[in-house]
Amino acid sequence: MTPEQYVQDKAAASGSSFYYAFLFLPKPRRAAITAFYAFCREIDDVVDEISDPGVAATKLAWWRTEVAQSFAGQPHHPVMKALMPQTTAYGIEEQHLQQVIEGCQMDLDQTRYLDFPALRRYCHLVAGVVGEGAARIFGQTDAQTTAYAHKLGLALQLTNIIRDVGEDARRGRIYLPVNELQQFDVKAHEILNRVHSPRFVALMKFQAERAQAAYDEALALLPAADRRTQKPGLMMASIYRTLLDEITRDDFQVLDQRVSLTPVRKLWLAWRVQALGRL
Repeated sequence: MTPEQYVQDKAAASGSSFYYAFLFLPKPRRAAITAFYAFCREIDDVVDEISDPGVAATKLAWWRTEVAQSFAGQPHHPVMKALMPQTTAYGIEEQHLQQVIEGCQMDLDQTRYLDFPALRRYCHLVAGVVGEGAARIFGQTDAQTTAYAHKLGLALQLTNIIRDVGEDARRGRIYLPVNELQQFDVKAHEILNRVHSPRFVALMKFQAERAQAAYDEALALLPAADRRTQKPGLMMASIYRTLLDEITRDDFQVLDQRVSLTPVRKLWLAWRVQALGRL
């Protein structure tokens, strides 16, 4: 298996909505974003699939070294072999990859966030930085697009957090800020035991409104000059915002199930953005 085949399989196997946004890109950019996304999946899988925190920490340390060696001209992992030829052309820097690793390290070091500023720092590393790299690959021409990419990354990650409350609870993690749980009188043990209540719904409505506001702010930040090049990001916004609407209509039944859109619906939403150039 070639490095290019490896990253393609990694991206496709994840079943992520990102995959549908990549389909409409020209082949060179699609190859770059697929390798970049596969790297992010590899790092994320370390935290999600390795149950022993010590083993996971060792693996992340290995990845830090692998990234440094790759930018020094000696990649070993197939993901890095596929990604490194793309880095110069699209402005992907070592710091971008190291920050993604730093964000996943936070998952090993803590399972709670005291307030939204603390959570926002985590979102910056695991989503905002990824959005910045993706925007460059998509064809960014305006410096203002970086601010858009970071804000969209925040919106997407907040949507992920809302969708995955129950799944994260099974891993002992609660990403909802502690002070906001207190504000809505929702106890941590209720989430860990997946207790759905009117208080929980009120808390989640608050989270959803923040995510919706982040989408609005992101779209307002996107310069007109880059609206065409950044269509893949707009596709992601359309897919994830539709998902958030579904979760809201379902009264936030996220503790015992994972709400998702069908592949056909994701493809339709992505195609609509491609055809119309807007959400």
